[in-house]
Amino acid sequence: MIKSELIAILAEKNPHLYLRDVERIVTTIFDTISDALANGDRVELRGFGAFSTKERSSRIGRNPRTGEQVSVDAKLVPYFKCGKEMRENLNK
Repeated sequence: MIKSELIAILAEKNPHLYLRDVERIVTTIFDTISDALANGDRVELRGFGAFSTKERSSRIGRNPRTGEQVSVDAKLVPYFKCGKEMRENLNK
């Protein structure tokens, strides 16, 4: 599912809301989660899951085209752990 599909489904389930309002709500939620992760915070949505960041250490990688060794810097990557209710729903 892509963002536009999510917005269309939510708009369909909430006919009292304008499509542009649903789009603004979804965008605001995603932006807020992104901002929180960028600030080093953890975002937990009960029954759905938790978003956090993990640090990847620096390493030596390879350029797939030339095979040359390349230094890859340390970086933060987003991490999602699904909640108990979601896991149970997936494994029914």
